[in-house]
Amino acid sequence: MATLSYKDAGVDIDAGNSFVENIKPHVKSTMIPGVLGGIGSFAGAFELPTGYKEPVILAGTDGVGTKLKLAIDSGKFDTVGIDLVAMCSNDLICNFGEPLFFLDYYATAKLEVEEATAVVKGIAQGCIRSECALIGGETAEMPGMYKEGDFDLAGFCVGIAEKSELNRVEKVKSGDILIALPSSGIHSNGFSLVRKLLFEKLEMKFEDQFDGKPLIETLLEPTRIYVKEFKANKDKISALAHITGGGIVENLPRVLPDNLKAVVHKDKIQVLPIFELMSKHVEESEMYRAFNMGVGMIFVVDPSNVDAVLTNTDGYVIGQIEEGERGCDIV
Repeated sequence: MATLSYKDAGVDIDAGNSFVENIKPHVKSTMIPGVLGGIGSFAGAFELPTGYKEPVILAGTDGVGTKLKLAIDSGKFDTVGIDLVAMCSNDLICNFGEPLFFLDYYATAKLEVEEATAVVKGIAQGCIRSECALIGGETAEMPGMYKEGDFDLAGFCVGIAEKSELNRVEKVKSGDILIALPSSGIHSNGFSLVRKLLFEKLEMKFEDQFDGKPLIETLLEPTRIYVKEFKANKDKISALAHITGGGIVENLPRVLPDNLKAVVHKDKIQVLPIFELMSKHVEESEMYRAFNMGVGMIFVVDPSNVDAVLTNTDGYVIGQIEEGERGCDIV
C-alpha cells in the first residue's frame, strides 16, 4: 500500500529547516544586550534592563495589510519586513516605551525559502532601525488555508517604560507646538484604496515611471521608523502620535485631554507626490482620513523645546494645541 508523507500533504519540513539556517545570520545581526540564548529554542528570552524605578512592560502587535499583496504580486520581498517592525515599534514609542525585542509570524501555503528569507532579512533590518532584537518567530506552512503564492505576516514588539512616564495626555497643554516628522511614503495604511485607484481605475502598472522611479518602488517604500528620533528627544517631547490608519485627524486626538484640540495648518504639510496624484481622484477629507499625507509622526512639544527638537530632527512645525473640544481641525 502506498504511503503518504507530510511533504505529500504540502508541508516540507526540510524546506523549513533550510529556512531557519538561512535566517540565522540576519537574526544574529539584531542582537543587543539583554538577549539570552539564540534562535532554535522553544521561546525567546530577554533580561530586563536595570535603571528603572517602576518598570512597565508594553506590547504591540500589527501586520502590513494589503501592502503585502503588492509585494507578492511584484515579487519584491525585501521591504515588507521593515514595515512589519515599524508598525509595532512606532506605536510603542507613543506610550514612551523603548522597544526591547520583536517576534514575527509568517504563514503561507507553501514555504518558498528565498522569499521568506528576504522577508526576515527585512524584519531584521527593521529591528536594527528600532534598536531592538529579533528573538523568535514562527513559520507556518498551511496548504488549503492560503492560496499558493500568498503569505501573511504578523509582528509582536515588546518594550519597557517608566510607569510615571506612561500618561502623556496629562503632559499636553494649550500653546504646545505640533512638529511633524516626514513619512517615507504611504507607510502601511490605505493600500486597499491605493490598489483600487491606481491599478483598477487608473490602470497604472508597476513599471510605470513615477517621481523618477518605477511606481512599485514608491508604493513599497518601507515605513519610516522613528525610534532613534524619539530616544534623542525624549526629554523634550510632551506627547507623540503615530499617524497610521485614520490619518492625522483621528490619531492626533488620541494624545489630547478632553478640553484641548489640535489645529493643523494644511498649507504647512509637506505633502508627498504620491498623495498629490491620488488627491486628484479622492475627496480631500477622505485623503486625510485614509493616509498620513506625508506626516508619519507628530511630536507635541512645549514652545521652549521647539528649537532644540527642530535642530535635532528633520521635523517642521504644522500647528499648535488650543482650548476646545478634543479633536483635530485641519485649517
